[in-house]
Amino acid sequence: MTTIKIITDSSCDLPKMIVDELGISIVPLSVHFGEECMSPHMDLCDFYARMKTESVLPKTSSPSPQHFLSNYSDKAGRDQDILVICLSSAISSTYHHALMAKELLLEEGYQGSIEVIDSKTASLGLGVLVYKAAKLAAAGASFEQVASAVHGWIPRTGTLFFLDTLDNVIKGGRLDRVRGAVASVLNIKLLMKASEEGSIEVTEKIRGTQQALKRLIAKVGEKHHDYEHDVIAVAHSNCEERAREVLHQLLEKHPFRRVLFANMGTVIGTYAGEGGVLIAY
Repeated sequence: MTTIKIITDSSCDLPKMIVDELGISIVPLSVHFGEECMSPHMDLCDFYARMKTESVLPKTSSPSPQHFLSNYSDKAGRDQDILVICLSSAISSTYHHALMAKELLLEEGYQGSIEVIDSKTASLGLGVLVYKAAKLAAAGASFEQVASAVHGWIPRTGTLFFLDTLDNVIKGGRLDRVRGAVASVLNIKLLMKASEEGSIEVTEKIRGTQQALKRLIAKVGEKHHDYEHDVIAVAHSNCEERAREVLHQLLEKHPFRRVLFANMGTVIGTYAGEGGVLIAY
């Protein structure tokens, strides 16, 4: 019997317990402070502490096509079809490298089914898609059914971000320092989302953390949800207490049965900065 192997990248921020339980394969992106490559298992508290002291942001880099190919080849000889779901192509070359590796695998004579999908989102937005795909595959759905389901979920998936600090937005050149300094003095917080094209865009600027988080939670209610079958996910950048309160308030209004909760890894944390909260559904 042919089985389906679900592969994604480390930006998905899925908890290790779920990755192990569902047999999901993770291809890591790299994070560098200068010439120093961080371990994918680096303590996240240490990571955020170090990022505060550095004058420039760490750099992230996509897995190479060869890295993806090695992962595919590990699965290809085991009577497995391969479904790859990647970080948005609008913010990373990861998807394109995964596609290149697919062509190399087919040139090697792989006879199974393989599809590479652009999630058009990031962090647990990607994680929700991967989780649902893996659960569907585990329930016995065919490769074609799982791939088709993922394509159908992508335009309906929402990914919302709250940024507590503008430091990383300024360091990364997305906001000039003068405007950033003024916004910081005024306690302006950014709400952002993954667009339909997969870019991350600012949707609102709100004064004060609590008002911004209330608005973030309110935006989830702008869409109809199937609480029995849909998934709600909350990720945070080293602010667990804040994120658990957001999740508590969410579930009071929206009683989802399936919930994911995680600390953002180093890839997404590089851009969010400490204190950020993400909601995906």
